Amino acid sequence: MRPLTPTGTRLACAAAGLALALTACGSDTAADTAGPDRILTIWADDERALALMTFAEAYSRTSDAQVEVIVVEHEELRASFVSAHASGLGPDIMVGPHDWTGELVESDAVAPVSLDARAAEAFTPGALDAVTYDGAVYGVPYATENLALIRNTDMAPSAPRTLEELIETGSELVDADRASRVLGLQVGEEGDAYHVHPLFTSAGGYLFGEDGAGDPDPTDLGVAAPESVAAFERLAELGEAGSGVLTRDTTASRATELFTEGETPYFVTGPWSLSAIKEAGVPYEISPVPPFADGAPARPLIGVQTFFVAAGASDPDLARTFAADFVSDPEFSVILYEADPRVPALVDALETLSEQDPDLQAFQNAGENGVPMPAIPEMDAVWGPFSQASADIIAGADPAAELAEAEELITAGFAE
Repeated sequence: MRPLTPTGTRLACAAAGLALALTACGSDTAADTAGPDRILTIWADDERALALMTFAEAYSRTSDAQVEVIVVEHEELRASFVSAHASGLGPDIMVGPHDWTGELVESDAVAPVSLDARAAEAFTPGALDAVTYDGAVYGVPYATENLALIRNTDMAPSAPRTLEELIETGSELVDADRASRVLGLQVGEEGDAYHVHPLFTSAGGYLFGEDGAGDPDPTDLGVAAPESVAAFERLAELGEAGSGVLTRDTTASRATELFTEGETPYFVTGPWSLSAIKEAGVPYEISPVPPFADGAPARPLIGVQTFFVAAGASDPDLARTFAADFVSDPEFSVILYEADPRVPALVDALETLSEQDPDLQAFQNAGENGVPMPAIPEMDAVWGPFSQASADIIAGADPAAELAEAEELITAGFAE
């Protein structure tokens, strides 16, 4: 689909019933003080916009600016933001995942955010690194998310230390007719690079090497490297031609059903599944995804929800002030969490909320060995081919051949 201009986006979303111009006016006094030059415009998708409305109301009450939240469909958000910047239009702030950073920087669509050493220390480990590109910080993280292992404590009272221990316990439950599947981990017909990544890395595989600064290096693509082929040879043993622990019929919805209906003791998922688990009344605990016994740590990909400051912001000082205010006041993170539960990226907010919701700290602990999703533009070319290769290998295809083909497609995508 052709990227929409800001006007086109609003019209298209309005036609679909998705456009919400949510202006947080605060008190009458704040509204009188905030003139037309003191309006901060934020673009976000519909999933985050409603949470941001509550946040915007609170921010408007404590500043001399009104905050307007505009909903843009998620599939259009990034392209619309870039094209709006090229046209000299667009918002002051955009909310999106950190792995957009590279493309946004390369498009000159976002401005660096100045954070002093004290502010940098306010974030949980890895959050600020995720929005750092070529040594500069290009966003303010507000929430993180990563995969973990959730287990049914009635079926599996203890957290498995290794993947082999998980498989042994799950297999015993299947043999005793107490479960129908060892593990719920979504694969699907097209594969899922995000969900297979912890096992892939524990088995020794890698997507990108690192450059001298520790950033992902697109010149060192590891998809078809010997280490990655060997990793998928191990994963193939868990596939449909092996033990059947991993299968393509385990889609996202099926993985959830397996766990909430008591058909499996284990579920590899993120915090987005907790509401369904709680609604089903399954007793659960959260722990890190276990590694192979002789392998490296299982490294989940970490996603960071981010406030990006637009390079073409109509009021750059106001946009930067907004970013600084968010960092200095953890209450804003608490407000966002209450409207849209995600693990806060600010340490103070996480500590406060973990007292009432220990699941937050559990997910944070499960991500300690995680790696931020690569924020370089080249990552866009990786998702599809690598995911499909993983599904085909789980179905029984030859790992070396599938990964070689995936790498060719990815390399061709780099050139587009």
